Amino acid sequence: MKQFISFVQKEFNHVFRDSKTLLMLFGLPIVLIVLFGFALTNEIKDSKIVVCDFAKDPASKRIINQIGISSNFQIEKTVLSYKQIEEAFKGGKIQLAIVFPENFNNDLLHLNKAQLQIIADASDPNTATTLTSYVNNIINIYQNELIVNNNMPYQIIAETRMLYNPELKGATNYVPGVMALVLLLVCCLMTSVSIVREKELGTMEVLLVSPFNPFMVIIAKAVPYFLLSLVNLTVILLLSVFVLGIPINGSVLLLFAVSSLLILAALSLGLLISSSTNSQQSAMIISLMGMLLPIMMFTGFLFPLENMPIPLQVIANIVPSKWYYIIVKAIMIKGLGFSAIWKETLILFSMTVVLLAISFKKFKIRLA
Repeated sequence: MKQFISFVQKEFNHVFRDSKTLLMLFGLPIVLIVLFGFALTNEIKDSKIVVCDFAKDPASKRIINQIGISSNFQIEKTVLSYKQIEEAFKGGKIQLAIVFPENFNNDLLHLNKAQLQIIADASDPNTATTLTSYVNNIINIYQNELIVNNNMPYQIIAETRMLYNPELKGATNYVPGVMALVLLLVCCLMTSVSIVREKELGTMEVLLVSPFNPFMVIIAKAVPYFLLSLVNLTVILLLSVFVLGIPINGSVLLLFAVSSLLILAALSLGLLISSSTNSQQSAMIISLMGMLLPIMMFTGFLFPLENMPIPLQVIANIVPSKWYYIIVKAIMIKGLGFSAIWKETLILFSMTVVLLAISFKKFKIRLA
């Protein structure tokens, strides 16, 4: 028994001395619980909407007030025209718009029936459907109050209009997310494993002492994965258009240019991982675990980022796939040009430059 206890004590000592093991045992479960606990929810909160109130009567004001006090919505402003609504949607500033026609209250009182319009950004069909159901629920509550108080069969009809994706195809939301996932994971994983393989085989020493510039060696190893990723992107787009029926409404050239930035960022991350590992297995684990979870959680195509606490939203801002996802949806689904996405493109470009600089600085040109 003493020998058994001593062996158990020895194993405990091994565990407590290994910081990586401790991180896997205690750090990973805590991170997963916190992330999934806050992000995995079907409820959507603080969604930005605008109201176009042509009626300005007691009924419209009462409904607007009920929407405003709901935790699900955040009224950005009251607009005066459909053109302003269109500009707000194109700029990605809102997810929903509500339009009250003139004589809304008069129609309701004298005709016992009135109409209003709900316009939703259906590039994310799940969010659009959920938000319209929230608004309809508020309208139904107000309608039932009128019926009870006045003993009259009042009816408010909400006409729903889904922008960019009237058929509410789920692929419209997932294809841009899958593009970000595939490009980042494949490029990062392949680059890190390729360079670490040279270390394991001992050929990296030969390459570094050769007359060829060490950094040119790295660039030469990255170029094939860059070109293959562009081919991969082409295949994804062809499948999206001809199999899934999702048109590319914007510039294909702009889409490829932005995708090239993401690919370069992924290659830089792969180079950075290869600098800190000496085995292909370690490189694969770090690439998959280190990239898969942030992409899945913080890109926005699986879980709305607006649902997350502010600290997690801040963390999402440093994930390149979030900005790429926004850009791809704007180009492919909304058909917008560079003027609408220049801020997100600038952020992605800056991230790529910073990652390239750090990865080249961290790369060791000597193996000793």
